[in-house]
Amino acid sequence: MSVEEEVKKIVIARLETMSATKKISIGSAGEFGRDELIERVKKEDEIGKKMIQIELEFLRSFKKGIFA
Repeated sequence: MSVEEEVKKIVIARLETMSATKKISIGSAGEFGRDELIERVKKEDEIGKKMIQIELEFLRSFKKGIFA
């Protein structure tokens, strides 16, 4: 499995922990629910790619101890 597939699996796993009733606002693109974000990550559309980027930045910051 490629690194990109592994990253997608991690992002999806993190999204699955989110409440189904919560929404995430992504700039001017609007608000998205958990299930819609999971589908967009799987499709790798513009919003899905943005979620992957956001999660990667969070994980990198966590690794550097910024959120410790």
